[in-house]
Amino acid sequence: MVHTLIGSLPEGNTALYCFCGPNGPGDVMESGNKTISENAQRELESIFGDDLVSSPEEMTVHGYDAANLIFRPDLVAYVRDRDQVAAALKLANRELFPVVPRGAGVGFSGGALPVRGGLVLNFTRMNRILAIDTENLTADVEPGVVTGDLHSEVEKHDLFYPPDPASSDYCTIGGNIAENAGGPRAFKYGVTEHFVLGLEAITPTGEVINAGGRTIKNVAGYNLLKLLIGSEGTLGVVTKAILRLIPKPKTERTTRLFFPDNDSAARCVAAIIAARVVPATLEFVDEASLGAVRDNLGAEIDPAHKAMLLVKVDGHPAAVEDEAREVAEIARSLGCSEVSVSSGPEEEDDIWRLRNNLSPSVGKLANTKLNEDVVVPRSRIPDLMRAAAGIADRRRLLIVNFGHSGDGNIHVNFMYDRFDADERSRVEQGVRELMEEVVRLEGAVSGEHGIGVMKQDFLGLQYDGPTLEVMRTIKRSLDPNNILNPGKILPEEEA
Repeated sequence: MVHTLIGSLPEGNTALYCFCGPNGPGDVMESGNKTISENAQRELESIFGDDLVSSPEEMTVHGYDAANLIFRPDLVAYVRDRDQVAAALKLANRELFPVVPRGAGVGFSGGALPVRGGLVLNFTRMNRILAIDTENLTADVEPGVVTGDLHSEVEKHDLFYPPDPASSDYCTIGGNIAENAGGPRAFKYGVTEHFVLGLEAITPTGEVINAGGRTIKNVAGYNLLKLLIGSEGTLGVVTKAILRLIPKPKTERTTRLFFPDNDSAARCVAAIIAARVVPATLEFVDEASLGAVRDNLGAEIDPAHKAMLLVKVDGHPAAVEDEAREVAEIARSLGCSEVSVSSGPEEEDDIWRLRNNLSPSVGKLANTKLNEDVVVPRSRIPDLMRAAAGIADRRRLLIVNFGHSGDGNIHVNFMYDRFDADERSRVEQGVRELMEEVVRLEGAVSGEHGIGVMKQDFLGLQYDGPTLEVMRTIKRSLDPNNILNPGKILPEEEA
């Protein structure tokens, strides 16, 4: 995807522009110079052995993610333990080459892309669930543990780890911590940071530190835990996490609600919350998204339906039945045109099949999908929807919306032809207009995907100069040589 952000990327990098559509990478163009010397490479070989790789295939695979850009690294190391990470970072500070931590590589903001070349640390082989403590309700895990695998394992003990990014089947805990990942259950249960009690991490200069601990309450010293979570691998590299678990809800029930327009659906969200119902998930899907799923899956969705809500409640069976009934009554009072309530696991799966197929279905509407995960206060969702519709009209664009209406995190998807220069330009203009409107609505330019390289130009819309300088001061203090995941989050300072 050609994007305005490409123009602001740092000079001297190893960059490839990759146009990725539903079928994967497309045209690639490369530029840049090697950043790791032969002497440094030999030392890395002594640290990682055969787990240090340099084939062109490995470099390409580790150079892209869902951000539609590619930046080829010099080398990739498959990490086995924390001492390797510490040694690599100490070497990098001496030899001055970049180091980029990486999990599954499925991020949308380019947080794990080696924008200045250097060494990529792949954590997918550091993937052990070290312990599940059923008495204290904690799990000790390595960063390469797949989130869905952790879900399955703790549920064998009748426990529950609520954070559930859409990519749970393949994203990793380390990546979730780096991005402070959310997901559909965030409204009721919170995001990743609410379930991390402690971290073992390596600083950018190669020291092992520990943040937090094993207790729910902990106000000893500065809150390094919160500093590391969501820092996108720029302030430290997580090598172990202590996660908080909760008892698994006894039952759950999902209600599918169709509406004649977006405003009716938005009013229903507000009414459900005003009734003090706290759903586990509260998902919004607009008309274009419904049409995409209908065409892709052959789903029987009446074309008169212009919006959909999926409302899952969980907990004690009696309370769940009452809340599901109340949700349906509220929806009908606000003009809901069709109500379906699951009666068991099979119907749950059938209802959620639509939501789980949204992204691939929408991806077939054009050869490029730019997913902007903006977030606004819940009461401003109707304003956000109207703003997106206005941008689509003015810029002659297809914009498709769905997401987590319970916490105001809507995914605004710009669908366009990557080979049409005029349309790409209109998308760039539309994205900036969207970000400006989100900030005006007291929202944030990213709700769960992070800033990475894709949204650096927009961070200044949300934060003023002094605030950004505090962030830069923290980065310079912990990473004086700008070794760890450079070129991310903060806009490049003018020379």
